[in-house]
Amino acid sequence: MPAIVTFIFLLLSIVIIVTITLVQLNQKAVISPGLKYGIVLDAGSSRTTVYVYEWPAEKENNTGVVRQTFKCNVKGPGISSYGSNPQEISQPIDDCMNNVKEKIPFHLHRSTPVYLGATAGMRLLRLQNESAANEVLESIQNYFTSQPFEFRGAQIITGQEEGVYGWITANYLKDNFLEKNIWSAWVHPHGAQTTGALDLGGASTQISFIPEETTETSNNTLQVQLYGYSYSVYTHSFPCYGREEAEKKLLASILQNSNDKSRIENPCYPQNYKTVVTTKHLYGSLCTASKRPENYNLSQALSVIGTGDPALCREAVSGLFDFTSCRDKEDCSFNGIYQPKVKGNFVAFSGFYYTVNALNLTGQFSLADFNSSMWTFAHRTGTSFHLCYLNLTRLMQDHTAFQQTIFITY
Repeated sequence: MPAIVTFIFLLLSIVIIVTITLVQLNQKAVISPGLKYGIVLDAGSSRTTVYVYEWPAEKENNTGVVRQTFKCNVKGPGISSYGSNPQEISQPIDDCMNNVKEKIPFHLHRSTPVYLGATAGMRLLRLQNESAANEVLESIQNYFTSQPFEFRGAQIITGQEEGVYGWITANYLKDNFLEKNIWSAWVHPHGAQTTGALDLGGASTQISFIPEETTETSNNTLQVQLYGYSYSVYTHSFPCYGREEAEKKLLASILQNSNDKSRIENPCYPQNYKTVVTTKHLYGSLCTASKRPENYNLSQALSVIGTGDPALCREAVSGLFDFTSCRDKEDCSFNGIYQPKVKGNFVAFSGFYYTVNALNLTGQFSLADFNSSMWTFAHRTGTSFHLCYLNLTRLMQDHTAFQQTIFITY
């Protein structure tokens, strides 16, 4: 008899526990706070892109599980191009924000934060003309204070911040921080290794990765706390080594060493490719200030002709880097910049993606594959290049940086 009583007691206890659990689950489903939204404006040197994100209000170890739900490319150039006419910046942004309003539930507009982060283009403008940079940010501030969202500010982020944000994004999309287990719960991946990030922008380029040993922390390493784990990320931003500014430096260097000051023979352009640039475009940047002639006509047109010579191209581009200061050093990149020894896989995006897509090299490939394709591409005629260039321009307008990834192994 006591055994039967004990069995009945245990059975009732199990029933009670199950009932309590079901009630708690049902209550949780009823009182679930739902989704939250956020708006981010990525103000790059060549364009601004508006993103809408959503995430469950309940965080995973103090970090939200974020999903991008909408993207809009703002028409026109980057915000740094509005230094002389900041009042005109609101209209192209407004066109995108009208679409954003339709993507977020109306009753959540007031509680949805908006952030704008400007990168190297604005960093250069601030160095060149601080008052113009401030007027651009003020114009953006005035626009968003009239919008129905919670504006959290427009700021010019540092090169380190830009680098580490790219690293976080790359590893988040690679599921290196979180994954779902068989019970659909978010967990830290067992034995997960992070991936380094290479970001080629228009005005700067960034490298970010976790080194095997961290010996310097003051200026080169940022501490990141994500989903309950800490990461020490080395990151460095190289100003003036972005896609557009580096090209200006290259053309200015070639012209400086040329006898003909109205014609630039560029070995990095395919043979017979022709274009025209102005001296204002070439020398109007801080990145080319050291090569700027004392007296020059701002409106002078310069003919640029491609010669399609990969060997001379490599020599000319190498001249943009000071490798001698890092000779015989494993912890140095170029220009005397400290960098821990690089190892492992890297994901390359932004300008890197656009470039290799033109070479038909998306996916995983070696540096030897890249060099071989570049050599072949450089010997194409101007007509062939023009067709590829049109495709490249369309891709940049689509801004598909993370739809494909590029892996480079060291």
